[in-house]
Amino acid sequence: MVVVTTKTTRPLTRTRRGDPAAAAPVLPAGLTTGPVTGHPTRLTTSGLLTVLLGAALAPIDLFIVNVALPTIQADLHASAATLEWVVAGYGIGFALLLVIGGRLGDAFGRRRLFSVGLAAFTLTSLVCGLAPNAGVLVLARAAQGAAAAMLVPQVLSIIQATTAGERRARTLGYYGATGGISMVIGQLLGGVLVAADLGGAGWRPIFLVNVPIGLLAMLLAHRTLPETRAANPIGVDLWGTVLLGASLLALLVPLMEGAGLGWPLWCWLLLAAFPVISAVFFLVERRLEDRGGVPLLPPSVLRVPSMRRGLLIAVPFFGGFGAFMFVYALLLQDGLHLSPLESGLALTPTALSFLATTLLVARLVERFGRWVMVAGAVVLVVSLLVLIGTTLLAWPHLGVLDLVPGTLLFGIGQGLAAPTLFRLILSQVPAESAGVGSGMLTTTQQTSLALGVATLGSLFAALSASTGVEHALVIVSSVQVLTSIAIGLLAIGLPDPRT
Repeated sequence: MVVVTTKTTRPLTRTRRGDPAAAAPVLPAGLTTGPVTGHPTRLTTSGLLTVLLGAALAPIDLFIVNVALPTIQADLHASAATLEWVVAGYGIGFALLLVIGGRLGDAFGRRRLFSVGLAAFTLTSLVCGLAPNAGVLVLARAAQGAAAAMLVPQVLSIIQATTAGERRARTLGYYGATGGISMVIGQLLGGVLVAADLGGAGWRPIFLVNVPIGLLAMLLAHRTLPETRAANPIGVDLWGTVLLGASLLALLVPLMEGAGLGWPLWCWLLLAAFPVISAVFFLVERRLEDRGGVPLLPPSVLRVPSMRRGLLIAVPFFGGFGAFMFVYALLLQDGLHLSPLESGLALTPTALSFLATTLLVARLVERFGRWVMVAGAVVLVVSLLVLIGTTLLAWPHLGVLDLVPGTLLFGIGQGLAAPTLFRLILSQVPAESAGVGSGMLTTTQQTSLALGVATLGSLFAALSASTGVEHALVIVSSVQVLTSIAIGLLAIGLPDPRT
């Protein structure tokens, strides 16, 4: 689930109720001064395929690694905390530089930044695939997330700048479907590549496969994509970026490393520093905004009730999703001793039902409004209860088919809730702040995915060692049940997205 927008300068045009564009992701506001001489002036079919290929790489790599985690752990002798960093490091790099990636594309050309992001993603994928130890892999994954943050924001910007009317709405529909399809591909491709053990390479092909794909996409980008820039590009908020990164690390490092190290003093000091650094970040951002600048995450947007309330829901919601994918990847292979391919197949119902539901959710929101989000939370509660009951009844003979009802329902719940939550949160954001609001929301989404792995992932790892995998799963899933109930209740108070 990756939705990316960027902040530029002109207002976003609102869509009418029933407009097909209303179901699309929120768009960057204020895009281009016009075509750059020497390049195409519109997005051709081959150009669309190129940007969608680039858009698919980031979510595929987010999901493909989950299937390979136990194999990586065995091959590199990695700790549970290191596995968390392999997943969370990617999300942190992505979240931290996402807004900056959009602004750099506005300033220097989106086609150019798309190509730079592709090149960096290809190179970092190569480093991931050749990593000699877990430390190098974690650093390369963080760099890979940063490369994705340069690449992905350009996709919507290029689409918005080079299409119009019905063609734009149709193109954005393809973009929205790409995320769900990428989730399916990531789960299946990860299982196939690890199970194939090509040349005895084990997990490494899940990263190395990006190299030829990236090189092909770079060649296509050079030949097919138009170049566009913003009329008045916004500068990079360097201090905001540094402080946001410092606050995230101050929180996530002790959460992921503390239990394994016995909670040394420096972990507690970092946790104590987190609210202080966060407060400084907020003050710096507010001061920059008061001076007329555009901060990384403008505090004024939080005055919008739907944004302020919605972000409180977004943190546990997306954190729960990140934790679910991480925990079940370990459960299926370490707990049930399934092969990587079987593990990928076991979670494929989640991906397929998520994709199918997201294709229908726009019509449901037009008819039922916020209640679609509430229904999604209810389905998530039911799915988790089904998974808990299935685990307790069938353990230790739990099989892939036993998990299908629960994982299928989980995907439906996510498909109902996630797109609706984005729309609910952004429903009251003024048009001139649409890019800023959606950028803040997407940054929160990616950060929350990492936070879910750091908290519930760490809890699962700790409980597995002391109480057993099945009991650890039940406890973690019970926490998620309570969280999903709270999310559903809070969603009732959000504004109607149809108004």
